[in-house]
Amino acid sequence: MRVRMVAAVGAVGAVAAWSVPAAAPVAPLVARALRIPRRLEDGRRGVALTFDDGPDARGTPAVLEQLGRIGVTATFFLVGEQVERNASLAAEIVAAGHQVELHGSRHRLHLLRSPHALAEDLRRAIATVEDAAGTPTNAYRPPFGVFSRASLDGVRRSGRRPVLWSRWGRDWRASATPDSIVRDSTADLVAGDIVLLHDSDRYSADGSWRRTTAALPLIAESVVALGEPFVSVTQST
Repeated sequence: MRVRMVAAVGAVGAVAAWSVPAAAPVAPLVARALRIPRRLEDGRRGVALTFDDGPDARGTPAVLEQLGRIGVTATFFLVGEQVERNASLAAEIVAAGHQVELHGSRHRLHLLRSPHALAEDLRRAIATVEDAAGTPTNAYRPPFGVFSRASLDGVRRSGRRPVLWSRWGRDWRASATPDSIVRDSTADLVAGDIVLLHDSDRYSADGSWRRTTAALPLIAESVVALGEPFVSVTQST
């Protein structure tokens, strides 16, 4: 009986260790303890606009056009399977002056994947994104913002920095509107914030990128009102 109890406690501990990083997006203390940045690091000023889930044949060109119109640079966290469908868009993002980073190869929850599968996903994401974009990557944001212990360790071993966000537009929801995206993205906005948006509806509500695109000018106005520049998530190394 004692042996079984010890084994059960050990199993519970292993599960907890595996899943603790998943709380980081909504638990700042967990993010801090695990050194997963939710804001710009090293006291950098500015605001970083970031876009997940692309490149998308419809959403990414619309977002790029809007960003060019309002004179804003951003960071795009690309999904490898999306790059495979829309390879030329990765290079277009870079050519437009934006930063490209990693959002995995397949958009799947890390908690449900084995360490081997996670390692292979990261390897493939790096190869696919960097080859298409023609530029190295420095940061990684997991699908749904959820790391497992294995994926967090693997990202760091690869030399990439784990990154989350401090503000989000909740633009993936079917109920989102341009006004709600602006409100959610800019409420209590301060220097050093990282704002999460999406340039694809492949994993979210149909047409969500249209509402995000429409919200961008007012989001930009809020950042300008702070007197802060738009910056990339990481500084190139």
